[in-house]
Amino acid sequence: MIKKDFIQPLNPIVTNLAPDGLLDFQKAVRDIPDLVRLTFGEPGFNVDDAIKERIIESVRDDNSHYAESQGERELRNAAVEYFNKKYDLNYDGEDNMIVTIGVSEAINVVFLTLLNDNEGVIVPEPAYPPYFASLDLAHGTKISINTRPTKFKLTPEQVDEAMANAKVPVKAILFNYPSNPTGVTYSEDELIALAEVFKKHRLWVISDEIYSQLTYDQQHVSLAKLIPDQTILITGLSKSHAMTGYRIGFILGEKSFIDYAQKVHGALTFSLPKVLQDGALVAVTTAAEVADEMRDIYKRRRDWLRPQLEELGFEMVNPEGAFYIFAKIPEDMGNSGFDFAVDLAEKAKVAIIPGDAFSEYTPEFVRISYAASDEDLAEAMKRMKAYFAERRGQN
Repeated sequence: MIKKDFIQPLNPIVTNLAPDGLLDFQKAVRDIPDLVRLTFGEPGFNVDDAIKERIIESVRDDNSHYAESQGERELRNAAVEYFNKKYDLNYDGEDNMIVTIGVSEAINVVFLTLLNDNEGVIVPEPAYPPYFASLDLAHGTKISINTRPTKFKLTPEQVDEAMANAKVPVKAILFNYPSNPTGVTYSEDELIALAEVFKKHRLWVISDEIYSQLTYDQQHVSLAKLIPDQTILITGLSKSHAMTGYRIGFILGEKSFIDYAQKVHGALTFSLPKVLQDGALVAVTTAAEVADEMRDIYKRRRDWLRPQLEELGFEMVNPEGAFYIFAKIPEDMGNSGFDFAVDLAEKAKVAIIPGDAFSEYTPEFVRISYAASDEDLAEAMKRMKAYFAERRGQN
């Protein structure tokens, strides 16, 4: 523990960082016994056997030395080809990619590469909480857009308004779709309209498309296809291949940007373990389509879970991707998603995430993950129905 009278203080940017609502709530309920967790975005699937076997083989081959800092060339070329084919992109090859420690590092690298002190980044909210801390660490300024009035979809008019009212120079927009926490995504026509307004305002577009392969009711269209010169595409294998713990992320962009971003990545991380990159190579080649089966299962779970929540009185937009339902709690349950989530965890032994973890604009909301197993979802709904019946005096 640092003594209070120690002569040199810590960085105030760090000491003043807001708590992470996701992590804090998890800590608050972690000691509750017999808890069914519908909290984190953790795919309830095992990694494909071919990926695991390649990693084991790589360990046995003593691939324990430093890998190439930007990412192994074979992996970068294969991953670029993979995303080019999947989303009709036109990246040339290895020079258009950095392999990062998940999307988390990728976000930090991009912010640090782009931003001068107090330059603005538009962030449509609700949004993934670590975005905010990463922006603070890069000395950036959040330009928040409340998407609740537009059913959690960003509109060109909202971008124009944010630009007109900004008190600092605005350099970029951080755009995540399908969205965590709402699950909304965008049609090609909607993206074309947004691309036009991004071009008009000369914004860098940091496009977090980590959930792109879990898009249910339409084809995912990448902004890197529509406006490649100003889009920085961030993605990875955590959600598509259930490889959250392997921490494989990618930054894709024009070589002129990637060359500078690599300086930051090299300073922060140097490189990822080669054994994990060998597994990632299998993921984007022989195991390229494993996301399809998972996507279909998530869609089935969404279609099973949503009507049951609506019967209990929750209100929600239809999630078109990812594996979350972001729902307004019933009016007779109060107006605090946090209080509701704590009570549900303590009395019904079901853990969900309060909506204020994602935005100040959504205090009456909660995020429910259906990445959990069918058995856990069924048990959670059984417990929630009993909890609601007791609170409503129906027993």
